[in-house]
Amino acid sequence: MHNNNLPARRRPIKRAALALTAVSLSATLAACGEGSGGGNDAKTTAATSGKSESTGKKVLWLGDSIAGAEAPALGAALEAGGVEFKNATSSGGGNVVAGEHPVTKMGAKDTWQQLGKNLAEFKPDVVAYQITTYDWGTRQQQLAAYRKLAATVQKAGGELVIVSAPPFKLDDFYKPYASAIRSAPETARQAAQDGKAQFLDASELWGTDASASKAQRSKDGIHSCQQGSAAFAKWFTGKLGEQLGFTPAPPEAWANGSWVGDERFSKLGCA
Repeated sequence: MHNNNLPARRRPIKRAALALTAVSLSATLAACGEGSGGGNDAKTTAATSGKSESTGKKVLWLGDSIAGAEAPALGAALEAGGVEFKNATSSGGGNVVAGEHPVTKMGAKDTWQQLGKNLAEFKPDVVAYQITTYDWGTRQQQLAAYRKLAATVQKAGGELVIVSAPPFKLDDFYKPYASAIRSAPETARQAAQDGKAQFLDASELWGTDASASKAQRSKDGIHSCQQGSAAFAKWFTGKLGEQLGFTPAPPEAWANGSWVGDERFSKLGCA
């Protein structure tokens, strides 16, 4: 459950299910109105025909598999608004806090290595990091890692946005690290203030109860399906638009695109 290998290759999905998903997405996002706001494939996608004129802006998206499930919708929304997007999330890590656990140490090592490469080659205007379920460590370790992230991005000429993770089910795998998971958002907020970065509290969108309908979690209680991912994309692109000075594309321009058939969602048991 916690180390899903989510290959980029799409498998066949029933047309009827996709059509129903598209209709449901449109209805859900329309109901939200303007108030809602806005695996390791690391694929870069750019604006193509039928999409807004390029803004010249680039966004690098970092995080774990929760962020990975949000990536298809986020990429579609940003591209529709003329913003180039690169998904550099991880299906089993993505964390910047190394902590003391072998798993988190290995994940952090890979994240920092990939970040250096992406900063040099992709040259993003914004690096957006969603706090991961693996940011285990003491408050001091978390603060040091988030401050390092802000400084690293700033040195490369970019801006850092740290966004809190949605509420998710603290099952037996996560319970031993519940304290670190709970402390990460406030520690990140402090680091963002210290390091001239921006912190966004996604509880504005998701709430704080993973079991509530507002959290829009999939059957596993951790990831989001298409509707949740689309809601996040709408909310988050609204926030990024304010920061980067572009007008986000309306949901009707991207919400019913091919991204709804991404294999991540079928693996999660989404419709």
